Amino acid sequence: MTARKRRISIFGSTGSIGCSTLEVVAHLGGVDAFEVVAITGNANIALLAEQARATGAAFAVTADESRYGDLKEALAGSDIEAGAGEDALIEAAEREAEWVMAGIVGMAGLAPTLAAARSGADIALANKECLVSAGPLFQREIERNGGRLLPVDSEHSAIHQVFDPARPETVERVILTASGGPFRDFTLEEMAKVTPAEARAHPNWSMGTKISIDSASMFNKALEMIEAKHLFGLRGEQIEVVIHPQSIIHSMVGYRDGSVLAQLGVPDMRTAIGYALTWPARSALPVERLDFTKTTRLEFHPPDETRFPALALARRAMAEGGLSGTVLNAAKEVALEAFIAGTIGFLDMADIVERTMDRIGARQASDDITDVYAADRAARVLARELAETRNCVKFR
Repeated sequence: MTARKRRISIFGSTGSIGCSTLEVVAHLGGVDAFEVVAITGNANIALLAEQARATGAAFAVTADESRYGDLKEALAGSDIEAGAGEDALIEAAEREAEWVMAGIVGMAGLAPTLAAARSGADIALANKECLVSAGPLFQREIERNGGRLLPVDSEHSAIHQVFDPARPETVERVILTASGGPFRDFTLEEMAKVTPAEARAHPNWSMGTKISIDSASMFNKALEMIEAKHLFGLRGEQIEVVIHPQSIIHSMVGYRDGSVLAQLGVPDMRTAIGYALTWPARSALPVERLDFTKTTRLEFHPPDETRFPALALARRAMAEGGLSGTVLNAAKEVALEAFIAGTIGFLDMADIVERTMDRIGARQASDDITDVYAADRAARVLARELAETRNCVKFR
């Protein structure tokens, strides 16, 4: 008797998370074990079409509406349906899947991930912005429609693996580990001269440009703090960050009896992806095993919030509540783009975010997603104005 295939969709398939997800899917049986309902990417049409053909996806979507013809041509001769643009992404999210990898980076991932949550699918969440910008709304949709939220960030996956959901009152704190990125030992003067090329060179992880630079500035960790608050029902003061350069311990949970439980492993996103895909089971994965005889040192240091002010901005957003997370994220995305374009410096990113939060304030949220988008738009407009008026040299 043939086992039923599991119906899955992969959003952001051409990015680093998406490609790793497809590796895990192939290792765990590929087309014999999984039916790919939909697969989505952005500008890399050749790779998207290749992935769609390899997985036998029913529906392939590019987020770039102008590339519809290119995708359709690349899929010619197959039975794969092509789509393009935001409406097609929503349609892909609404198609019946049991498990959805939410790997679209940035605020662009909110609408399709929310649509997938409303369909009742289990969401493997690799998009921080869904919870940072619309945490309460997103959680309500998950609960209302019967799906489960399975974190894919290595830090939140680690917490998920050692967190006791049956007795959350016993949890005293969670400790997010951070590698510290390539500039953990830089002075402020050195950080002011950092280029985008230097910022995207992460010492431990292989990630996309935006995520790598977010990690270098520790905005990635700031978003993870807010995400952890929503994922695990925590108060802001329960969330700690510690610099751990080796990236062997991915995060820890401290309990009220003084015990601290940690999840360890070599830095490889396929571990967290595989755990989310097969949870609550654990399947064999092709990742390097941790050899404790070769792990000679595990270091831990407190983060320097003078050099990495993103962490303090995250605490502020959690304390203010409302739509502060939305504002922080939107301003961060604009500042990040400006830094990549070479029009502002590395340290200017946090300054733009802080000034945007100062001027917009903590708007109150409602159950309506339009409030989130309104706050997001307002923050982006202001952050662009601030970025354009910076008196900065070029940082290309």
